[in-house]
Amino acid sequence: MILLKSPQEIAKMEKANRIVAEILEEMKERVRPGVETRELDEVAEEGCRRHKVEPAFKGYRGYPASVCISVNEEVVHGIPGPRRLKDGDLVSLDFGVRYDGYYGDSALTLAVGQVAPAARKLMEATRESLDAAIAQVKVGARLSDISHAVQTVVEAQGFAVIREFVGHGIGRSLHEDPQIPNFGPPGRGPVLQAGMTLAIEPMTSSGSWRVRVLADGWTAVTQDGSLAAHFEHTVALTEKGVLVLSRL
Repeated sequence: MILLKSPQEIAKMEKANRIVAEILEEMKERVRPGVETRELDEVAEEGCRRHKVEPAFKGYRGYPASVCISVNEEVVHGIPGPRRLKDGDLVSLDFGVRYDGYYGDSALTLAVGQVAPAARKLMEATRESLDAAIAQVKVGARLSDISHAVQTVVEAQGFAVIREFVGHGIGRSLHEDPQIPNFGPPGRGPVLQAGMTLAIEPMTSSGSWRVRVLADGWTAVTQDGSLAAHFEHTVALTEKGVLVLSRL
């Protein structure tokens, strides 16, 4: 069941997502060659304490950290640890918090130092696909219009959309209905209505869309070892249009 949010609820979600964006920005400033991924998790932990919010992911189904950090062929759910970032890496930061009973959720992919042109192109195509998807969020549109926009932008640039993970509704729960695939034909699925709050998150690969999960039970990697990228924003649909809650 899709839960529509009141303006008051959306205001709380806007606060949660603003905190997410601010802490992500702090992590972003620490990304450089030689940094251990667990150091970025410490930045997230400290940010949550300072803002007096709960990290959304820590403890969720047993996940052990506050932020998911995925490097190169890792698509999502990478666990921070002693791995040191190196020049040329792509690193994705996926982070969320719970504030006053409501969740915020956002993700971005960053270049570490100087990356190959193909890696930068993948990153930029993924970010462009998120923008294209958000542009489809309007009253009376269909949910699959969002999915189709992601797929169109990504595949037009020669990349693949990861199909085993999806975006989602968000609100009092981190994951609510509806699920939002990043592929498919337009004009299908639920009609978009004012009050819907969605976490839209394209995940892409420079090779195959197929993934496998490592022995840690969390880290999803591309089966062929190709590079991956991931961007996410939480948005709210209102009568006046779409609000991107997790954008500074």
